Parts: sequence; structure tokens; C-alpha cells
Amino acid sequence: MTRRITLAAFGMVFALVSVLGLTGAAPGAQASVAPPVFTDGHGLTVVKQPWWVDANERTFKFVVRTDEVPRYSAMTGQVSGEHVIMVTLPEGYESAAETRYPVQYHLHGHPDYPDTALNQQMFEGSTAGGVPLITVAPNGSGRGWYTNWVNPPAELGPQNWQNFHLDQVIPFVDANLRTVATREGRAISGHSMGGFGAFHYAESRPELFGYVGSFSGGLDLLNQVQRAAVVGTTQLPGSGTPTVPPDAIFGVPVWPFDTVWNAKSPAQHVGPLRDMGVAMYTGNGGNLADNLPQAVAERVARDTNLVTRDNLVAAGIPHTFVDYGDGSTWADGCNGKHAQPACLMADMRHFVGLLMAGLSHP
Repeated sequence: MTRRITLAAFGMVFALVSVLGLTGAAPGAQASVAPPVFTDGHGLTVVKQPWWVDANERTFKFVVRTDEVPRYSAMTGQVSGEHVIMVTLPEGYESAAETRYPVQYHLHGHPDYPDTALNQQMFEGSTAGGVPLITVAPNGSGRGWYTNWVNPPAELGPQNWQNFHLDQVIPFVDANLRTVATREGRAISGHSMGGFGAFHYAESRPELFGYVGSFSGGLDLLNQVQRAAVVGTTQLPGSGTPTVPPDAIFGVPVWPFDTVWNAKSPAQHVGPLRDMGVAMYTGNGGNLADNLPQAVAERVARDTNLVTRDNLVAAGIPHTFVDYGDGSTWADGCNGKHAQPACLMADMRHFVGLLMAGLSHP
């Protein structure tokens, strides 16, 4: 009995000391806060609950499965059929229990992952200092191309990436986080392949988004170099295993069988972007002698952006077009190349500024 009383008394004293801040913790230190717990729904099954990426407790990841993409061409470190989604919360999210925030969905490029260190830096850096914005980066696989595939291989099953993202991920996030669940509180953006996806999604479902942004996106599928690049991604082992037939994603890429390619090319179908915020960012590749592949890739992307810009102008649709050339005046360390971190971080900072001026937020 004496021992029980002593332990109980010790527990009370320890609790009191903790409340008074006398446990020796560093001044200003905060207790760890668990990330949100997600509930299955909207066709998604949570196979791994959210966990913080680091001790800053702003960015977490979780893993889901979906029948819309039951398996996919997996890259190194991926489990086919398991979809990692990364989320960055605004500072103070956990202490503002009644506050709802706008959401930016950001789509990664090829061949890349949603949960890269660069993406985390972009999301956290662009919203530092209390910017009230949630950012969500869903898996698009190395070659998903953000569309429902025309001829998915039988060994993979359906590759309905558009259904997965628009019909499942968006309402799932709205159900599990405190979001502004209207088009006025929602944006879509992406880099390279993801820039294509952002414009394609915004044009396909304009009722979902108040703003769209492309960072060096490949926006013109009528551009034969861009079309060849897409076909090339189907054959590269580095884009995921197994590789897939050239007609798997958009169908046969040559006339007169290329109707899906033409129908899903964002550059030629800008009409639905009317009454939506629109932004495009591109460089010119800079010095061709410095990293020729990335320089050429950016020049091709720029060509597709110029076609898109011209069609936006012809349609009388307001937009922001940032052509930063060799990058020397855009950001320190930006050299106008494709997938250049300094350029992308500057793109994101500028785009988030547009979102805060154009979306509903606290």
C-alpha cells in the first residue's frame, strides 16, 4: 500500500512540474502533435495512416489503395498499387480548430515522386510565415500522365489516374482535413508532366478549381516533339516496371488514329479556363552547352506554353505568363533549365502569391 501511495504521489508531482514547465525542456519547446487520422471513403482505403516527415510537423505522408489504379508501373522504392500522398499543412493548423483553408493540389513530373525533398521545400518555403494554404501532392507514377488510359495493359488493370485524383482524392481530403471545399478554395498546379495534368484536369473539370498553374508543363500534344516524349516515357524502364505499349496512354499517336491525343491536348482547349485564374511559368533552357538534355526539354516545354498563351489571348482569357528566359533575373541559382530546383521554387513562391490574391482563405 505504501508503495502505491508513493508512486501515485510521484505521478501527481511530475504532472504538476510538467504543467509549470520545470522539467528541463528547452524554452519555447512544444509538445509533439500527432498528424490527422484519416478515415476510408470515396473509394480510397488507407493502408498507412499519416506520419510526420520530420520534427517540424508541417508535412506528413500517408498511403492509400484504389480500384481506379489497382496496380501501376512502379519505380524504385514504390509498391505497385500503394499510392503515397504528401500533405503540407499551414503553420498553426492544429491550434486553429475552426479555421478552414484553401487547398493546392500539386502534380509531380516524370519520372518523379510526390514526396520528394524538393516538393517539401517548395511547399513549406512558399507558405512560411503563416500563409493559410494546404498543399497536397498525390502519386501520379512515373508515367501516369494524369489521364484515364485508353489501352491499359491487362497485367496492371485500369489506369484511371484522372478518376483517382478528381473523384476520389479531392473529396477524401475535404472529408479528412479542414478545407474550403469549393472551387473558390481549390487550385491545381504541376511541373512538366504535372503541368500537363494540371491544365488537363482544370479544363476537364472547371467546376472544381479556381486557379490553375503550370511550371514548365508540356501543354501541347500536337507538338510532335512533345508527343514523342510522351511515347518515350512508355518505354523507359526508369519510368517504372513494367514498361507499357506506346498506345497505352492516349492511343495510337499518329494520324488518323490520334483523336484522343488531339482531344486531350490542353493548348487547344483553353475555353473552360475562362473565369479561372491561370498562370504559366517557363524558361528558355539557357546555355545549351550546360546540361543539353534539360536545356532542350525546357525549350520544348516553352514552345508548348507559347501555343497555349496564344490561344488564351485569342480567346480573351486573362492569364499570367512568366517567361524567365535563362533564369538570371528570376531567382538566384535559376539557369532556365527543366526541373531546375531554384527555378521551380521561385515559380511556386510566385504562384502561391497569386493564390492568396485569388482564392478564398482565412
